[in-house]
Amino acid sequence: MQTHFSEAARAKPHIHEADRILRTCVHCGFCNATCPTYQLLGDERDGPRGRIYLIKELLESDDGDEQVTQETQLHLDRCLSCRSCETTCPSGVEYHKLLDIGRAEVDRRVGRRPGERALRLGLRTALVEPKRFQALLALGQTFRPLAPHDLRDKIPPRQRPGSRGRQARPAPTRHARQMLILEGCVQPGLAPNTNDATARVLDRLGIGVSAAPEAGCCGAIDFHLNAQAAGRQRMRANIDAWWPLIEQRGGTSSAQAGVEAIIQTASGCGAFVKEYGEMLADDPEYAAKARRISELAKDLVEILREEDLEALGTSDSSARLAFHCPCTLQHAQKLGGAVEGVLARLGFGLAPVRDSHLCCGSAGTYSITQPTLARQLRDNKMNALEAQSPDTIVTANIGCQSHLNGAGRTPVKHWIEVVDEALMA
Repeated sequence: MQTHFSEAARAKPHIHEADRILRTCVHCGFCNATCPTYQLLGDERDGPRGRIYLIKELLESDDGDEQVTQETQLHLDRCLSCRSCETTCPSGVEYHKLLDIGRAEVDRRVGRRPGERALRLGLRTALVEPKRFQALLALGQTFRPLAPHDLRDKIPPRQRPGSRGRQARPAPTRHARQMLILEGCVQPGLAPNTNDATARVLDRLGIGVSAAPEAGCCGAIDFHLNAQAAGRQRMRANIDAWWPLIEQRGGTSSAQAGVEAIIQTASGCGAFVKEYGEMLADDPEYAAKARRISELAKDLVEILREEDLEALGTSDSSARLAFHCPCTLQHAQKLGGAVEGVLARLGFGLAPVRDSHLCCGSAGTYSITQPTLARQLRDNKMNALEAQSPDTIVTANIGCQSHLNGAGRTPVKHWIEVVDEALMA
């Protein structure tokens, strides 16, 4: 794709990066075939190719150009950032990076309506601090029957960790092999059993799991709500929380015995932490540490697929599962099929799922900022997941899990919980 930036414009880092990405696009349109919003709306501007043109026109225009309107902002907002288009693209266009640039620029020029600003600030305030989120969640659960319908399906019933008398987390110090785990910001409140189940399963494989108490939200919520400076500050805070434990347990060389990995059980967090090195590459104080953190970041399935699963035993469960592969697992981390492979090795029966590449509509905070589209995508996804009448639907991301459960249909769990339950049966 030809671009028409001046030399002065190209000297700006974000324009230089956008120019590089735009020039890789051959506007073939293959991306539209796998874009969820294009499939629903049929508008070129609601597909990746159209959005690329909108961003190009935006960046090539002057600040006072009337073409930069709230309509452009709307079409960019409607994008799920699912990155299905990147998996499809034959030219390797890094669309998600271009989208971040375009969203930041259009927000700078157009701004936001007061209601939108309040909603986005409220999401950033409520979701990123675990204790605050859990307090608000408990309040919402108490008054759930009185909540409006659109909000009610986003408030899950209370879950209690350590159910069925199981030890919540085995002591990690009894194992030579050690890994850190990112607790996450909303997962401890919405699905407290997920990380406990992870610790129990890995304990059976001789791996101790512990968390850095000071580590918090990965930064994705701030970053994707266009508070990118705040998102990067959360990255730095997490690096500061993890770094002493990495140094204490073996330094920064992967050849040394120590922390083998930083596990993420939410694929959205995993995709983001794996990009710390790239997003902090220009920070002289954090660049090297961020690269090391990204090297250590592993989705849970990356750990289990390399282990001797016979040590866990096979599942005696007759339950049939349908796996929803989150976009952040299959498109961002390129781990499509990995969870299904682990579950099959453990003896679980898996139902086929049509259109498994399409997003469920959760997409971080998308289900709140774009509720109508998110609900349509959720219902389509549930229809596909339930087509073979599975007993349980499993996934690998807390956002997808909560969003799909909001339909009130077949129960949705994290896949490691089903593994843990089968092993403890």
